Amino acid sequence: MARRLFVFDLPDRFATGTVGEPGNRAFFLQARDGRRVVSVGLEKAQVAVLAERLGSLLVELDKRGVVKDPPAPIEPDEKPLDEPLNEAFRATTLTLGWDVDAGQVLIEARAPGEDDDEDVEAEAEAEGIVELDDDDEDGPDLLRVRLTAHAARTFVERAFRVIRSGRPPCPLCGNPLDATGHICPRKNGHYVN
Repeated sequence: MARRLFVFDLPDRFATGTVGEPGNRAFFLQARDGRRVVSVGLEKAQVAVLAERLGSLLVELDKRGVVKDPPAPIEPDEKPLDEPLNEAFRATTLTLGWDVDAGQVLIEARAPGEDDDEDVEAEAEAEGIVELDDDDEDGPDLLRVRLTAHAARTFVERAFRVIRSGRPPCPLCGNPLDATGHICPRKNGHYVN
């Protein structure tokens, strides 16, 4: 199947959101530019790590004087994801970077490839090397988004809010509590609600 490459340079909106009830939610990254909308499925843990690392990148850029934190608080993005919500692909690899020349954040979400060698890929990612040839027609699907620092901050704020809006943690073990409770390992397998 031919590779699909979705590129958004300074989109109108880049956000994360969910569909479903806490405990049974599907997580998405969504980029919108005009009428063009692309949604990519991913896991809650991926959203959490992306938000954490993106926040750390912005703090480091502020420390170095590359990008200054805004003096006013960030206006939260509370709108729902754009409809129709059609998953273009499911992301397995996320890449984050800073484009020095453009002064923009670069985020890439990549679908699994047919020929992915997990050991080589993990080693390359550990070294910060993930090369994707845009001309490769047989490569995995890719979403590439370039953002301003302000848009990245808005993404981080929303991502943390979306993550926190899930099930509350158990006060004993920290695992997510369902509305009816859960079997708690700290209570020796007894039900906690």
